[in-house]
Amino acid sequence: MAAGNVNPFNLSDSEDEADQRAEDGVHIEKSPSVGTQGPSSNNPFSPQADAEPSALLVSSTRTSPSVEGISVSVAAAAMTVALAETRVSVDVIAAQLIRDHYILTALEFHTELLESGRELPRLRDYFSNPGNFERQTGTPPACKEQGLGPGGPLNRAGSISTLDSLDFARYSDDGNRESDERVAVLEFELRKAKETIQALRTNLTQAAESDTQERNKNYSSHPETQEPIRPLEKRALNFLVNEYLLKNEYKLSAITFSDENDDQDFELWDDVGLNIPKPPDLLQIYRNCGSALPSPRNTVDVAVGVESGELTGNYITQKSDLLQQQQTEVVEELEYQISLLNEEKQSLADYIKKLQSEIQSLRRTVSPPPHDQGSQPNPPSSSTPPQPLLDNGQYLDIRGTSEPDKPPTESTPPTQTISNPTHTSSQPHAKLKSRGTVVFDQPNRKLSPAFQQALLSFCKMSADSRLGAEVSRIADNEESVMLMLGRCLPHIVPNVLLAKREELIPLILCTACLHPEPKERDQLLHILFNLIKRPDDEQRQMILTGCVAFARHVGPTRVEAELLPQCWEQINHKYPERRLLVAEACGALAPYLPKEIRSSLVLSMLQQMLAEDKADMVREAVVKSLAIIMGYIDDPDKYSQGFELMLLSLGDPSERVVSAIHQVFIPAFAAWTTELGNLQTTLIPSLLARIEKLLKQGEHGLDEHKLHMFLSALQSLIPPLFSVVIQNAPFTHRVNLQGDIPPIEVTRFPRPASPLQDIATIVGSRETLSALLILYDYQLEHEGTTGWDSLLWVVNQLLPQLIDIVGRINVASTTCVHEFSRFFWRLCRTFGKIFTNTKVKPQFQEILRLSEENVDALTGNGILTKATVPIYATGVLTCYNQDEDRKLLVGFLEDVMTTLSLSHAPLDSLKASFVELGANPVYHELLLTVLWYGVVHTSALVRCTAARMFELILRGMSEALIDRRVAPALITLCSGPEFSVRISTIPAFGTIMETVTQKELLERVKMQLASFLEDPQYQDQHSLHMEIIRTFGRVGPNAEPRFRDEFVLPHLHKLALGNNVQATESKRIDIATQLFEAYSALSCCFISEELMVNHFLPGLRCLRTDMEQLSPEHEVILSSMIKEGEMKVENRGIGQAEGSVSIAASLVGEDAKTKFLSKMGQLTTSGAMLANVFQRKK
Repeated sequence: MAAGNVNPFNLSDSEDEADQRAEDGVHIEKSPSVGTQGPSSNNPFSPQADAEPSALLVSSTRTSPSVEGISVSVAAAAMTVALAETRVSVDVIAAQLIRDHYILTALEFHTELLESGRELPRLRDYFSNPGNFERQTGTPPACKEQGLGPGGPLNRAGSISTLDSLDFARYSDDGNRESDERVAVLEFELRKAKETIQALRTNLTQAAESDTQERNKNYSSHPETQEPIRPLEKRALNFLVNEYLLKNEYKLSAITFSDENDDQDFELWDDVGLNIPKPPDLLQIYRNCGSALPSPRNTVDVAVGVESGELTGNYITQKSDLLQQQQTEVVEELEYQISLLNEEKQSLADYIKKLQSEIQSLRRTVSPPPHDQGSQPNPPSSSTPPQPLLDNGQYLDIRGTSEPDKPPTESTPPTQTISNPTHTSSQPHAKLKSRGTVVFDQPNRKLSPAFQQALLSFCKMSADSRLGAEVSRIADNEESVMLMLGRCLPHIVPNVLLAKREELIPLILCTACLHPEPKERDQLLHILFNLIKRPDDEQRQMILTGCVAFARHVGPTRVEAELLPQCWEQINHKYPERRLLVAEACGALAPYLPKEIRSSLVLSMLQQMLAEDKADMVREAVVKSLAIIMGYIDDPDKYSQGFELMLLSLGDPSERVVSAIHQVFIPAFAAWTTELGNLQTTLIPSLLARIEKLLKQGEHGLDEHKLHMFLSALQSLIPPLFSVVIQNAPFTHRVNLQGDIPPIEVTRFPRPASPLQDIATIVGSRETLSALLILYDYQLEHEGTTGWDSLLWVVNQLLPQLIDIVGRINVASTTCVHEFSRFFWRLCRTFGKIFTNTKVKPQFQEILRLSEENVDALTGNGILTKATVPIYATGVLTCYNQDEDRKLLVGFLEDVMTTLSLSHAPLDSLKASFVELGANPVYHELLLTVLWYGVVHTSALVRCTAARMFELILRGMSEALIDRRVAPALITLCSGPEFSVRISTIPAFGTIMETVTQKELLERVKMQLASFLEDPQYQDQHSLHMEIIRTFGRVGPNAEPRFRDEFVLPHLHKLALGNNVQATESKRIDIATQLFEAYSALSCCFISEELMVNHFLPGLRCLRTDMEQLSPEHEVILSSMIKEGEMKVENRGIGQAEGSVSIAASLVGEDAKTKFLSKMGQLTTSGAMLANVFQRKK
């Protein structure tokens, strides 16, 4: 273990330290008892006798081993050969011990040899053979024809497990002795197992040991340039981390850390590696990380030799050959190192010559220092007044003034040469700065230079440390300043508070811009991106601002080579704020990157983050950065990739990401596709094709989420589409921006979701847009669309395809109807009123021919039953709110209601129109006008339809409007002769009971419903009873409790009782089914005990009687409901009894509390008086 004990953390290549190590090595070899753990060389049983040949050499893993150390090792080996004749071979001793049956002594001898690394084959074979310990005849195992040579029966494979299976006590007359022998053998077995583990570990660490010096030589302060961590390094770091956690009382963390590394023993450093010395703890490493490596003066090279008397002739010859071979390798390594040093020396000499020539040229270009008028240069004498020493940027090395070969004397005062500045300074001390020499006043003393130097040594100055070296010299130009900052900033940043580190950003960026060394620039940019652990918005903005400034200063090549790698490294950082910084940086740097990198590397990075990142805010930033990339990309082949990114973002589950895609990405992508000419030919048709495919696939169930996704993208493309239309119109050459341009009406366009969707921003300015709009309206109204290809595409291709799609969606889907209504509303408002009236409405009116022939009463497949009706009514006819527009909407709805009613067609399309319009209170009056038209219509079918429509618009309508217009209309319908019309009003009356709180109105409704239930003329109206029960079940849980208790429950009980005697089975089952639904809904309400006993439970029992005969499965549920109701009644009675007791107790408690508080209120703030309250009365 010669070189294995060299501390790899204390390496130096200085010649004086190498000489010191060599001398120390000689001293240790001559006195093994000092600093070594082996026994004395005078001991014939010394472990050095059978040492491996490698132990004769200084470790070959050292980069620059000293020649003196090698010669000393050779000398030691020669001395051991000379003493060989006086020594006894360990093999002879082992044979004698076995022959004389000194088993325990031989075992201990074998163990000591193993621990010293010199296993003896004789002892190994003996103790590995279990047959040597079986005493079947009482004869010692050594006498059973055991040969002493290597070819005897002992030469069998060693087995550890065989010794464990022997029972030595059965062969012994002395049980205690045999037990001791068994313990000794087991101890030997344990040591042998540990030896095997250590041997395996040694093999694993040999490779790491051979590279220790090389890695230290190539040590770099850039952690990102290091090779990946090795297993040995990982185990060492794990050990140090666990040690740190235990020392600082992080016991739970240490336990967790140990569990996560269960393959390592943290109790033993040798588990890391036998030949790896233990480094200092983490605290010491941290404290020394910024300073120079400690000097290895306390380490020595130990050369361990063997006694030649213990070796055979052939063995010594082999070792000497191996020694010579390794010495040759060491010499070759030293020669190689010398050649490298010579090359480095030559290069440094050339660099020094170059610097000297530059200094000379600068001196020649400097003009003589100016002097004041009438003054002469002061001679360097004692009468010269002292000149101030200025901080003028020149390197001022305080160590240079104390060199012993150039001491300051009276005749040669220390001077400092100062280079003149290359620019004229306006400061008052500019003249002093321009002087070439600074002369210091010398005392008129006769001190010896040695004494003066010794005296000055008491000035406590430290130039040996890293910081001292930086302080002791001052930079003389910008490059020196940059070099100094590059060296100091990595040590400054970790010691600045996290909250204030953004103050370092200008300094880091300036240094990174101007530093001449690429590695240092890379380190500084790495510091910039890792400056703050989790930067907030403001800190990220500062960093991004700095990155943009850096990019503007250095150009695209360095941005690609220096900034982008920093982004790539943190693309998978564990903190989302850091990934957010990367996403934002990609967008901010996009204008300053080479175009090839923009459309390849940066696009791929953002695409990966969009697909893989789990943080919403990161994906949102990625979408915005992708939008910026789309604004600068110019490779048409990337269009398909941009389209896929748009679809991927639209399907994102986060609302933030979807909002960003509509506000930023789609406008930027549309602008690019407009330049490519693909907006009308590729982008919009692709989205329409996906919508049509979705409708075909969703015949049995439409994916409304995807439909919304595609339709919202189309809606975001309306502003770019209109911009294309007006910018490619026949009148663009007539645009005149001179003179008075009228402002655009505020409500002319829908409010844009973002500035990028503002059409004025897209076309350039509001003045340009205003001028284009004037010509656009004039062209549509007077000159037509001839030659206007972009508008003709909208009219002839886009609108017909959209109307066809609208006719195929499910009219019952409120979401789809609402989405398409909003789309057509924005389309019509964007393209203007003239376009809507002349191009959009005619196409809808041509399809919606309002006649009974246009409705198939049997199948309901007519166009009036489709979603085209509500979308045209709510998306097109509501775009403008003037009188003629409102009249057109009222007339359309009246015609649809009449046509559908008279043709007995489904009313779904009309209901969808009323629901969509009823959601906006602005249209309530208009809808009531339409319904009043139906109330007074001559046809009972139309009146029935009007009665059912009231239910749809009552929610959200004001009570005043209901009282003034709805209630009279319903009463009017009830006064008609047709029972069907009266029955149709019941749902509307129920909705009023559910939504209105005005007592008078509720009483009127209650009286009307009571007349339906109590008037004899309605007793046989099965459909009326069905409608009332259905309405009670719907509005009962939400209606006023008094109405429910006094009206709903008693009448449900009466209806259930009457249904028991119903003769018609079909009517009986219908009523029973509706009653079951109503009672199920009302069972969740609070029902008083009286109502529960008198009405609710009797009604359920009547219903159970019907269900026992008609529907047994419902009967089980009813029995359970009845049982639950009865338990509630019983528990409520018990609870009342307990409640009376609790009320009495609470009254007593309240009385005591009142007395206590009153007494507390009489006290002052004195603590003594407050304490008296809690004293016992005596």
